[in-house]
Amino acid sequence: MCGATPHVDGRTVRCPTGHAFDVARQGYVHLSGGRRLRHADTVEMVQAREAFLDAGHYAPIVDAVAAAVAAGPAEVVVDVGAGTGHHLAAVLDRRPDAIGIAIDSSVPALRRAARRHRRMAAVAADAWRDLPVADGVASTALSVFAPRDGGELARILVPGGRLVVVTPTADHLRELVGPLGLVTVDPLKAERLARKLGPHFALEDERTLTWEMRLPHDDATALVGMGPTARHVPADELRRRVEGLAPEPLVVSASVRVGTYRRGDAGAAGHATAQP
Repeated sequence: MCGATPHVDGRTVRCPTGHAFDVARQGYVHLSGGRRLRHADTVEMVQAREAFLDAGHYAPIVDAVAAAVAAGPAEVVVDVGAGTGHHLAAVLDRRPDAIGIAIDSSVPALRRAARRHRRMAAVAADAWRDLPVADGVASTALSVFAPRDGGELARILVPGGRLVVVTPTADHLRELVGPLGLVTVDPLKAERLARKLGPHFALEDERTLTWEMRLPHDDATALVGMGPTARHVPADELRRRVEGLAPEPLVVSASVRVGTYRRGDAGAAGHATAQP
């Protein structure tokens, strides 16, 4: 990415300095030269994520994110770490005046995001680096169980733009963490989040959502298979562990924090433009 302003030429995204990125036939564009990005979800992880989310078990999260966005202006909504575009599509369904940009490192996920909603663009890029979005373009940004760089998120937002962040609490999936060896939530996660976002954003609203999920073994396997544990434990072993738990449906606690932030006056100071 060179910082020049790109334009769309047929099925190619070009910039004045000569860079060109083809739009894949599945509808997404890869702004990292086609190389595999670190931490990208695999095909199997994406399939598990799509199955679990489409079953509706995370509906309270979808509703909370959509409601937070609906409370303010939302002409351009950028979802960083969008995955299959599940949450962004729900936002766009409720905001017919908005367009969405789904950014993720996983090409298999973006193939699904590109087909998820007609007002959603899908872009492959590394959320840990400069985002391929111009300064002050987005009215709202989303970060749902995703990595976040406070400075970059502030840079792409308009002055006063809003950021909606969803993170798990220590109680999230507690019935599965021990028996299945899941990655635990850092007990200092809220403090670390405040340190990252504090210099750029003011917290407007914060709430914790808790509910019980009743999961058949297939859905519990998909839940585990869409997360980081799937990178270290073979799929057959994950299924064996799930089936060794209590008879289905498994009662599993969900607990997440939903924070809504507003970009401060100095939100973009000191950050360079990041575009293709």
